Amino acid sequence: MPDTVSASLGPREVLARYQRAMLDKSADDLADLYAVDAVHEFPFLFPGMPERYQGREDVRAGYRAAWGTSPAQPQEIREVVVHESTDPEVITVEQLVTGTVTTTGRPFSFPGLLVIRVRNGRIVHVRDYMDGLGVAHAMDRLAAVVAGLSDRR
Repeated sequence: MPDTVSASLGPREVLARYQRAMLDKSADDLADLYAVDAVHEFPFLFPGMPERYQGREDVRAGYRAAWGTSPAQPQEIREVVVHESTDPEVITVEQLVTGTVTTTGRPFSFPGLLVIRVRNGRIVHVRDYMDGLGVAHAMDRLAAVVAGLSDRR
Protein backbone atom coordinates (compact mmCIF):
# COMPACT_ATOMS: atom_id res chain seq x y z
CA MET A 1 0.00 0.00 0.00
CA PRO A 2 1.50 3.37 -0.92
CA ASP A 3 2.33 5.82 1.85
CA THR A 4 -0.36 8.52 1.79
CA VAL A 5 0.72 10.40 4.92
CA SER A 6 3.44 13.00 4.79
CA ALA A 7 5.97 13.19 7.60
CA SER A 8 5.49 16.96 7.55
CA LEU A 9 1.86 16.74 8.71
CA GLY A 10 1.31 18.20 12.15
CA PRO A 11 -1.36 17.30 14.71
CA ARG A 12 -4.00 19.69 13.28
CA GLU A 13 -3.64 18.33 9.75
CA VAL A 14 -3.75 14.74 11.01
CA LEU A 15 -6.82 15.60 13.09
CA ALA A 16 -8.62 16.92 9.99
CA ARG A 17 -7.84 13.69 8.10
CA TYR A 18 -8.87 11.63 11.13
CA GLN A 19 -12.24 13.38 11.28
CA ARG A 20 -12.78 12.95 7.52
CA ALA A 21 -12.11 9.21 7.85
CA MET A 22 -14.62 9.04 10.72
CA LEU A 23 -17.30 10.81 8.68
CA ASP A 24 -16.62 8.50 5.74
CA LYS A 25 -16.50 5.46 8.04
CA SER A 26 -13.29 4.51 6.23
CA ALA A 27 -11.28 2.14 8.39
CA ASP A 28 -8.51 2.13 5.78
CA ASP A 29 -8.16 5.91 5.65
CA LEU A 30 -8.21 6.04 9.44
CA ALA A 31 -5.69 3.25 9.97
CA ASP A 32 -3.35 4.69 7.36
CA LEU A 33 -2.89 7.73 9.63
CA TYR A 34 -1.36 5.54 12.36
CA ALA A 35 2.21 4.42 12.91
CA VAL A 36 2.68 0.67 12.60
CA ASP A 37 3.06 0.29 16.39
CA ALA A 38 0.56 2.96 17.47
CA VAL A 39 -1.77 2.53 20.45
CA HIS A 40 -5.41 3.67 20.49
CA GLU A 41 -6.92 3.49 23.98
CA PHE A 42 -10.52 3.75 25.18
CA PRO A 43 -10.10 4.69 28.88
CA PHE A 44 -13.86 4.87 29.56
CA LEU A 45 -16.12 1.84 29.46
CA PHE A 46 -17.40 1.54 25.90
CA PRO A 47 -19.52 -1.59 25.51
CA GLY A 48 -18.54 -3.56 22.45
CA MET A 49 -15.15 -1.88 22.13
CA PRO A 50 -11.85 -3.20 23.47
CA GLU A 51 -9.79 -1.27 26.01
CA ARG A 52 -7.24 -0.60 23.26
CA TYR A 53 -6.11 -1.28 19.74
CA GLN A 54 -2.45 -2.22 19.51
CA GLY A 55 -0.95 -1.29 16.14
CA ARG A 56 -2.20 0.06 12.83
CA GLU A 57 -3.67 -3.21 11.62
CA ASP A 58 -5.59 -3.68 14.87
CA VAL A 59 -7.06 -0.18 14.38
CA ARG A 60 -8.00 -1.10 10.79
CA ALA A 61 -9.64 -4.40 11.72
CA GLY A 62 -11.37 -3.01 14.79
CA TYR A 63 -12.92 -0.01 13.08
CA ARG A 64 -13.82 -2.03 9.99
CA ALA A 65 -15.75 -4.46 12.19
CA ALA A 66 -17.36 -1.75 14.35
CA TRP A 67 -18.42 0.45 11.47
CA GLY A 68 -19.53 -2.50 9.36
CA THR A 69 -22.19 -3.42 11.90
CA SER A 70 -23.11 0.06 13.13
CA PRO A 71 -26.31 1.75 11.98
CA ALA A 72 -24.84 5.11 13.04
CA GLN A 73 -24.12 7.39 10.10
CA PRO A 74 -22.11 10.39 11.26
CA GLN A 75 -22.82 13.59 9.37
CA GLU A 76 -20.81 16.22 11.22
CA ILE A 77 -17.97 16.46 13.69
CA ARG A 78 -18.10 19.78 15.45
CA GLU A 79 -14.98 20.81 17.28
CA VAL A 80 -16.12 22.34 20.55
CA VAL A 81 -12.57 23.39 21.31
CA VAL A 82 -9.09 22.32 20.21
CA HIS A 83 -6.35 22.61 22.80
CA GLU A 84 -2.84 23.07 21.51
CA SER A 85 -0.24 21.62 23.85
CA THR A 86 3.15 22.86 24.93
CA ASP A 87 4.25 19.52 23.48
CA PRO A 88 4.20 20.06 19.69
CA GLU A 89 3.26 16.40 19.11
CA VAL A 90 0.05 16.55 21.17
CA ILE A 91 -3.37 17.99 20.41
CA THR A 92 -6.56 17.59 22.43
CA VAL A 93 -9.96 18.06 20.86
CA GLU A 94 -13.36 18.24 22.49
CA GLN A 95 -15.84 17.32 19.81
CA LEU A 96 -19.46 16.51 19.16
CA VAL A 97 -20.30 13.86 16.56
CA THR A 98 -23.80 14.17 15.13
CA GLY A 99 -25.68 12.06 12.64
CA THR A 100 -28.53 9.65 12.11
CA VAL A 101 -29.25 6.07 13.14
CA THR A 102 -30.11 4.52 9.78
CA THR A 103 -32.34 1.79 11.24
CA THR A 104 -34.60 4.22 13.11
CA GLY A 105 -34.04 7.57 11.42
CA ARG A 106 -33.36 9.09 14.85
CA PRO A 107 -30.68 11.74 15.18
CA PHE A 108 -27.77 11.26 17.57
CA SER A 109 -25.21 13.48 19.20
CA PHE A 110 -22.16 12.02 20.97
CA PRO A 111 -19.66 14.11 22.91
CA GLY A 112 -16.07 12.97 23.00
CA LEU A 113 -12.55 14.00 23.78
CA LEU A 114 -9.45 12.89 21.89
CA VAL A 115 -5.85 13.27 23.00
CA ILE A 116 -3.70 12.56 19.96
CA ARG A 117 0.08 12.32 19.72
CA VAL A 118 1.49 12.71 16.20
CA ARG A 119 5.11 12.04 15.35
CA ASN A 120 6.57 12.28 11.84
CA GLY A 121 3.08 12.76 10.39
CA ARG A 122 1.67 9.59 11.98
CA ILE A 123 -0.55 9.01 14.99
CA VAL A 124 1.48 7.16 17.61
CA HIS A 125 -1.00 7.35 20.49
CA VAL A 126 -4.67 8.20 21.00
CA ARG A 127 -6.71 8.36 24.18
CA ASP A 128 -10.32 8.30 23.02
CA TYR A 129 -12.86 9.32 25.67
CA MET A 130 -16.33 8.57 24.28
CA ASP A 131 -19.82 8.42 25.74
CA GLY A 132 -20.24 4.67 25.23
CA LEU A 133 -23.52 4.46 27.12
CA GLY A 134 -24.89 7.35 25.08
CA VAL A 135 -23.98 5.46 21.92
CA ALA A 136 -25.70 2.31 23.23
CA HIS A 137 -28.79 4.32 24.13
CA ALA A 138 -29.01 5.95 20.69
CA MET A 139 -28.71 2.53 19.05
CA ASP A 140 -31.50 1.09 21.27
CA ARG A 141 -28.93 -1.26 22.83
CA LEU A 142 -28.80 0.18 26.34
CA ALA A 143 -30.89 -2.58 28.00
CA ALA A 144 -28.71 -5.28 26.43
CA VAL A 145 -25.54 -3.46 27.48
CA VAL A 146 -26.74 -3.10 31.08
CA ALA A 147 -27.75 -6.78 31.16
CA GLY A 148 -24.35 -7.73 29.78
CA LEU A 149 -22.58 -5.67 32.43
CA SER A 150 -24.49 -7.31 35.26
CA ASP A 151 -23.64 -10.74 33.78
CA ARG A 152 -19.93 -9.96 34.15
CA ARG A 153 -19.91 -10.47 37.93
